[in-house]
Amino acid sequence: MSETKKKRSTLGWVAQFAGQKKPNYILSVIFAFGKVVSGIIPYIYMADIVDKLLSLHESGGKPVFSDFRKDMLMMALFWILCRVLHSISTTLSHAATFEVLANIRRDLTVKLSKIPLGSVLSQSSGTYKNVICERVDSIETTLAHIIPEVLSNAFVPVALIIYMLNINAKLTLISLVCVPVGMLFFMLMMSGSTESYNNAIVKTKKLNDTAVEYINGIEVIKAFGKSKTSYEKFVIAAKEGADCFIEWMRRCNLWQNISLLIMPYFLLGLLPFGAKAYMNGTVSGSDLLMLIILSLGLVSPFMTIASYWDGIAKMGTVIGEAVEILERDELVRPDHMDEVPIGTDIVLNDVHFGYSDKEILHGINLEIKQNTVNALVGPSGSGKSTIAKLIASFWDVNSGSITIGGTDIRKIPLEEYNKYISYVSQDNYLFDETIMDNIRMGNPDASDEDVINAAKSCGCHDFIMKLEHGYDTVVGGAGGHLSGGERQRISIARAMLKNAPIVILDEATAYTDPENEALVQTSVAKLVKGKTLLVIAHRLSTIATADQIIVVKDGKVEATGTQEELLEKCDLYRQMWNSHISVKEGA
Repeated sequence: MSETKKKRSTLGWVAQFAGQKKPNYILSVIFAFGKVVSGIIPYIYMADIVDKLLSLHESGGKPVFSDFRKDMLMMALFWILCRVLHSISTTLSHAATFEVLANIRRDLTVKLSKIPLGSVLSQSSGTYKNVICERVDSIETTLAHIIPEVLSNAFVPVALIIYMLNINAKLTLISLVCVPVGMLFFMLMMSGSTESYNNAIVKTKKLNDTAVEYINGIEVIKAFGKSKTSYEKFVIAAKEGADCFIEWMRRCNLWQNISLLIMPYFLLGLLPFGAKAYMNGTVSGSDLLMLIILSLGLVSPFMTIASYWDGIAKMGTVIGEAVEILERDELVRPDHMDEVPIGTDIVLNDVHFGYSDKEILHGINLEIKQNTVNALVGPSGSGKSTIAKLIASFWDVNSGSITIGGTDIRKIPLEEYNKYISYVSQDNYLFDETIMDNIRMGNPDASDEDVINAAKSCGCHDFIMKLEHGYDTVVGGAGGHLSGGERQRISIARAMLKNAPIVILDEATAYTDPENEALVQTSVAKLVKGKTLLVIAHRLSTIATADQIIVVKDGKVEATGTQEELLEKCDLYRQMWNSHISVKEGA
């Protein structure tokens, strides 16, 4: 029976995040509690000093410094202790929080590797950068400050107010009238804050996405002389991002200032009513003085809580974006493999698949034999790459099944299944590491010699050795220091080094220059010997000798067969071949 997956509340996620370093946070709260208590105790000693001075004045005595030395010393010690405990508390909470933030970022990146590729591609890279960097950073305030400081600053004033009520309940309640009045204006300030903050998030996202788009497309922008119009888009996004914050702050300013004028000032009611009670004889001078000084001690905790109230209000939105990724459905895979594939025959049985509500593949039936070379061809948008990505388990089929060696790929753990597939796409990606490290990612245990041999086989070695630092050359962000063809060949070398039994080349030679195309094709043929190869290519001449060519049109398999068979029986392939030949001859 299927169970409905319950969504955790924001507080539930905060508790989970903080629970990773629970002992540190508990100690932090304890020290924060001690800090607040230590900060209030000097006011009690201060009240005692003033009480002694008043008693001496009434009795006609003369104050002697030694009578107050102990009180003053204790005040100094507790002020120092307050600062020390605060430092210890914040050190513990920050040390724990930065580890938690690192774990959250790690969880997010691991999560992205486990969810369907379509779910990942539904948002821009700028959005993910914003969530993983800025949004996760914004949780720091919640975890490092709100947990220890709000908890401690909320508890101690309660105890202090109870103590004041025992001195004189009426005057204490009068002094506290400023709290609900100030809260009223504070609530007026906070009204609409959720909508304003969500609007700010949307505008910030747009600014991030526009900035990333502008930077990534700077070469095209300059080549076509569109600098002004493209920059204008960024300027508009930046202005909208600033305006939404300015308008939000402008709307809040008046209510915030009134609230801050009223809420923390307990003396507004206590002084006039206390003076009248003292003149009427209903309260003693020492008690009134104690109430005044203790009410001053309440200001700091209340102000601390008020300073974090905005952060508490934003917490749901702030954490929500990171949580939205963490709560996405993953590819459903078992933890253990109970059914081991026999061989690497790939069979697609009545496969239907679509993005959102649009179906792309309509009942694909296909068999790819072990140790054969297979090619997917067809018009753009026909579904070739989608078939390859489904076989690579980037998505799950909507219906039907894909089996490897007779085993449904959904019954194979994702980590285990990744060992079966080497995938090289047309959108190859290199990390900002050395060429040696980028190729070695295919097999972390490979020696330098293994890496060099793979590079030689894929036609990379010569151009690598011409670089200033050879294999130790750092390729730049996304391989930006290399040409498209160079990046592609390094990606092929990386996939070949993985030595997986199934190799998928999705337009892998798209950026390979004619001089090296034959070399790469020959190298691929050598390296995939004894493996199952699936190639997607627009250049039909590169797959003319394939064991099986699969023609795909409008999400369906139009025909399968060898080059000769398809030229004879498939009109679509014949048209594609003739077009290819005429273009090649014209070139």
